[in-house]
Order: sequence, then C-alpha cells, then structure tokens
Amino acid sequence: MATTDRHATTLALAHALSAAERGLAVIPLSRSKLPALRSPHHEDPHRTALCHGECGRPGHGVYDASADPLRIRELFAAAPWATGYGIACGLPPHHLIGIDLDTKSGTDASAALREIALRHLFTIPDTVVVITPSGGRHVWLAGPPDAVVPNSAGRLAPGIDIRGAGGYLVGPGSRTEHGVYSTVPGTAHLPPAPCPPALLRLLTPPRRAHQLALHPADPPAAGHPGSEPSHQRGQGLVQFVLAAHEGQRNTRLFWAACRAYENGMGEALSPRLTDAAIRVGLTEREARSTIASAARLTGHA
Repeated sequence: MATTDRHATTLALAHALSAAERGLAVIPLSRSKLPALRSPHHEDPHRTALCHGECGRPGHGVYDASADPLRIRELFAAAPWATGYGIACGLPPHHLIGIDLDTKSGTDASAALREIALRHLFTIPDTVVVITPSGGRHVWLAGPPDAVVPNSAGRLAPGIDIRGAGGYLVGPGSRTEHGVYSTVPGTAHLPPAPCPPALLRLLTPPRRAHQLALHPADPPAAGHPGSEPSHQRGQGLVQFVLAAHEGQRNTRLFWAACRAYENGMGEALSPRLTDAAIRVGLTEREARSTIASAARLTGHA
C-alpha cells in the first residue's frame, strides 16, 4: 500500500477514535464512501440481508459501528485500505440526525432549508457542520431517544437528504475520491444540538392507518396514487388539516400539501386543502402561500 494511503488510514483511525470519545459509533470507510469491509456473506445475498452482525464477523456496514476504541482498532486493522470513517446515526447517546444539504443537484438546498425554517417558525441551532468536498453541508442534530427518523432523499425538499436510523454520515477528516471532509471553523467541538421539534415533526414519518385509530391527531399516510377511490383521494390529508389546532394550522397544511404533490394530486387537491385551512382559521392568502411553498419545495411550482 502506498505511503499516502497508509497516512490517510492512520489519520482516519485517529479521527474515528476522537469521534468515539464523544460517544459516536463509527465504521471504517473506503475512498468511495462505502463501508470498507466486505460482507462475510457476499456469496449469499439472502444471508447478507438477514444478518446484522449476529454471526460475530465484521462486514455488516453500519451494524458494525462501535464507540469502543478496541473494537474500532480491530475494524480498521481488518480494513487497512480505509481512508475515512462513517458515523452511525440514530444511536445513543446523541441519536444523531444528519441534514445533508447537496450542491450537485442544481438546487439551493441551504435556501430551501431556510425557507422551511421560516415557514415552520424554527431556527437551526449552533451545532456541528461538516463541509463536503463538493461544497455541500452536513448539519448534525440530536434526536430524542423515542423518535425514529428514517433516511430519505429529497423528501423534505429537493437537494436535502436525511440520514437517520440505519444510515451514516461521512466523518470530518475522512479522505474520499473527491477530497477531504472538514468541519466548518468554530463548530468542531460543539455537541450535536437538539433537533427543533417543528423540524423533527417533518422528519418523522406518519403512522400507519391502524395506528391512526389510536392516534387520530397524527399525520395520515397519503397512500399511493390510485389506492383510493377518485372521489376520496386526498380526503385523509384534508381531514388532517381540519383537525389542526391553533399553532398547528400552517404546519399541517404545509405537510399535507407536500404529500399531495408528491402523490400526484397537488393541483386537484389544492382547492380542498385551501378550504380546510380557511375553516380552521387561516386566511385564504396564507393558505395559498403555504400551498405554493409546498409546490415549490417538491418541484411542482
């Protein structure tokens, strides 16, 4: 192995151990940003899907993640070609949530996040921010222990990906094919700040239909286009807006409108959503503005 690769591996291990001191569970990554260790079940795809490390061998991706220095050294020793490390999301003590603001998609993800924050009346607190080689940003936030935030790509807004339970973030100090990840000056030693409750609600998936009977105030599942009779399509989203209390109206309307556009019925459902919003206390102008914002953020403007 080239001297430069050995040096990159040594640095990656040092950064990974430093992250572990902060309670973050890590795995070694290759230059491609993928887990460096091959699955021990690579010849049996079915076994690969079923085993999450129960076999005791390394090579299970994020399921190998550990904050134990001895275990981390063992993982890097098994992958001497690793030049980076991944930080597992969703695990205690931080229950890390990563907000990945992309720059490659031609969208201004940072501006989209600011618009969402203004729309839902929250601010992103001071926290760790990592710069990617392409100029993007990874914003680190801490989630509550009882919230399971899924991974998603573009669901919150175009160009914004979410790293949650079962996902990982490339750690600062990692070297990839495209360059080195680094922290924004002044943020490296900050703890991951708590995720604002309003943002957490947007990141947490709605409950299934059988759960809605027990928790009627929670967001409904929008379903797939065509899964409801034509005269009923979107009725659950309309009812979700109608159930809004003061302080929830704008948030619920925005969420419902986003789901409507994502399911191909935004234009058709907009008048009913507007009417529902007016009935719970928003003005027509406020309702139309919120729905227009949802259309913009889902790429339907």
